[in-house]
Amino acid sequence: MTINEKANAAVEATIHQAIREQGEIGIQVAVYHQGKLVIDTWGGIADTVTGRPVDGDTLFNVFSVTKAVAATAVHIQAERGLLDYDAPIADYWPEWGCHGKEKATVRDALTHRTGTPQMPEGTTPELICDWDAMVAGIAALKPLLPVGDKPAYQSMSFGWVLGEIVRRTDPLRRPFGQFIQDEICKPFAIADLWVGIPDHVESRIARLVNANAADPKPAEESLFVKSLPNNVQLIPEVFERPDVRRACIAAVGGIFNARSEARFWAILAQGGTLDGVKLLSPERVDAACVPRIGNDPDPVYFNAIMPLSEGGYWMGSDSVPFVGMVQGPRTICCPGAGASIGWADPDTGLAVAFCHNRMIRPKTCEEHPFFGIANTIRSSLGLA
Repeated sequence: MTINEKANAAVEATIHQAIREQGEIGIQVAVYHQGKLVIDTWGGIADTVTGRPVDGDTLFNVFSVTKAVAATAVHIQAERGLLDYDAPIADYWPEWGCHGKEKATVRDALTHRTGTPQMPEGTTPELICDWDAMVAGIAALKPLLPVGDKPAYQSMSFGWVLGEIVRRTDPLRRPFGQFIQDEICKPFAIADLWVGIPDHVESRIARLVNANAADPKPAEESLFVKSLPNNVQLIPEVFERPDVRRACIAAVGGIFNARSEARFWAILAQGGTLDGVKLLSPERVDAACVPRIGNDPDPVYFNAIMPLSEGGYWMGSDSVPFVGMVQGPRTICCPGAGASIGWADPDTGLAVAFCHNRMIRPKTCEEHPFFGIANTIRSSLGLA
């Protein structure tokens, strides 16, 4: 056991402070440092109806944190020589090559430059549970923006595009959720990194509490709603449905616990190898930790700056509340709707996962419930 008891206790105290003073309900935090699990703690309530407490095995919806797993799957295929980042997507997925998307590359997909941030017309909760229907609809999309030009965030479609590229380049043609289990989870003994749950884990999932429920909905004609339609918003009414929980929704459908998620990030924080098992080369991880070229204001997110990397991950920014606690010039991360987040810093070997069930939209970095916890993690491990 490698838990740093002093650091673990300090983080646990900060978790309870966030519950007591910031209105948090249930929280899990896990941290790897230099390849070892050093913090694994939690607090609060997993289910406000039954009073079930959070424990180390509680599962949480992490929404767009899932994008990190999808991007990593693409890097696995590149590592194996099964795809080229600068090859057209249509080389691997011929149906994609229509309506001017013929030249869109795998790198364009990773960096949100396919020109197709939108979802297919008529998307419903039932449809997002049907992988084949979704990839057919996405392949048939007409670009709304110039392909390969300025980025436009693919809020939901990102996962189906990357996931189908992986599936088409997989010699076994496995479903994407199975690919994740076989190629990421099993080799690294990651127990609870689900993109489409099995029945037996459902009772461990925390109940979401949407603190944003009274917020006005964005305008139907906005690019934001085209990218994330109002009837499949990232809210409990959609993502607590049994069919949605079981579907492989590879951009936003992840249901993880912090312990498993932190172990995933630890692979990247250790340069692609953990406990003697190699997933990626150090050079490939390094290339994924470079800031995205041309991080222009994103039209999908109302011209906000989205600090992404060339590898399909986010990066920290003290002007973006969802990633304001992330430090390190090469640290990669992914925030999720509601304010879950995980990250990997290859310079310090720090890998962190924060899961919770109170969905919020912090307006400042300091409002984020993980801001103070992240500072405690760094100070308690001597990394401040």
